[in-house]
Amino acid sequence: MTATAPDDQEDKPLDPAMENVRRKMVKLQLVSAGVMLVMLMAVLGTIVYKLTRTDDKVPAQAAAIAVPSEAPVNAVAALPAGFTVTNVALSGSQVLFYGNLPGAEPRAIVFDITAGRIVADITVRTN
Repeated sequence: MTATAPDDQEDKPLDPAMENVRRKMVKLQLVSAGVMLVMLMAVLGTIVYKLTRTDDKVPAQAAAIAVPSEAPVNAVAALPAGFTVTNVALSGSQVLFYGNLPGAEPRAIVFDITAGRIVADITVRTN
């Protein structure tokens, strides 16, 4: 039987200057790992937030009119008798008719195509 020789690679105590450097490096490594862990948690939290939040706003496509491919939408906007249209604007499923009645102040009338009715009749007064 042969006796085992002591290992030459045994840990020998470091001199005090090298021990201080080693401790500083370990602290720096722990701080860096902590910062990276916090940043990773922030990224994962943001991803979870984006996936689980409910959006109260109606998407632009949802507000658009669903037009069947085989037929157009038919709707009648019953404007007041004698109303003269001077401008028209479209926003999603709503049409704005701007004009006036003879001898009256200008008016803006909003017609909702999906509801099939006038949703607003606004008198425009100037100061």
